[in-house]
Amino acid sequence: RMGQYGLERWPELLASLASAVFFQREGTLVLWHRQDAPEAVRFAGVLARTVNEVPGLPAMQRLDAAGVDAIEPGIGKRFAQGLLLPGEGQLDNRQLLAALLASLQALPNVTMHWHSARAPDEFEPGASERIIDCRGLGARPQWAALRGVRGEVIRVHAPEVNLRRPTRLVHPRYPLYIAPKPDGVFVIGATEIESDDMSPASVRSTLELLSAAYSVHSGFAEARILEIATQCRPSLPDNLPAIRWLKPRVMQVNGLYRHGFLIAPAMLDTAIERLATRTPTLASRFALESE
Repeated sequence: RMGQYGLERWPELLASLASAVFFQREGTLVLWHRQDAPEAVRFAGVLARTVNEVPGLPAMQRLDAAGVDAIEPGIGKRFAQGLLLPGEGQLDNRQLLAALLASLQALPNVTMHWHSARAPDEFEPGASERIIDCRGLGARPQWAALRGVRGEVIRVHAPEVNLRRPTRLVHPRYPLYIAPKPDGVFVIGATEIESDDMSPASVRSTLELLSAAYSVHSGFAEARILEIATQCRPSLPDNLPAIRWLKPRVMQVNGLYRHGFLIAPAMLDTAIERLATRTPTLASRFALESE
């Protein structure tokens, strides 16, 4: 529900920013190789139960080889089956951050301080002031339940690849995703490791990501690697985001795990509501409350 709500809110939020941000809702294509069909059956069962539990969520569409080829001709005849998850979408997170920065810089009463780390307990806000702590794993001294979940992504320039929508590859060990960005750029990611390790990506995980991407579209063979990045996602024990009051005028927003940008509008609206009223109405609706 949080993701669905977020996707519905994104166009309105993006329209208010100082510069354009790539956003599309062409759905997500889910594929699998023949040897991974049992895992695909399990995954389809999870999706079916989710649709039953979340009213209004579009049902998945089963595709045969012709159906896959019709919506993503670049893949050809590599996959005999697939699933289309209609209504899903994506945005360019880097364009979004740049647009948010430009919009903040244009406001008359906003001052930004870079490279000046602070903790909420270093301040005592006045009666009309509020502190919103969004430090991710940096908030662990005040929120002991936070943990890091390592992720690795590869950004490539692949002008020979013409995937139009995010594509996921079902695999027994890692759920690969390929997300198209503007100008022939693709983000390839999969790994989800229970670790706070911030070291560079391993040879093994890099080979697995690139090999899996090539198995989806042969055009990735001539792609140019632009970046290999690693980072740890701030996560709570249930892998759900949470908003809580650290003290009367200090709010903490954290635990976005892998949900990130998709559910950001739901988190935004919840935080604004709680700042205004200190009531958890929307938080309860999205199961965000975690005091």
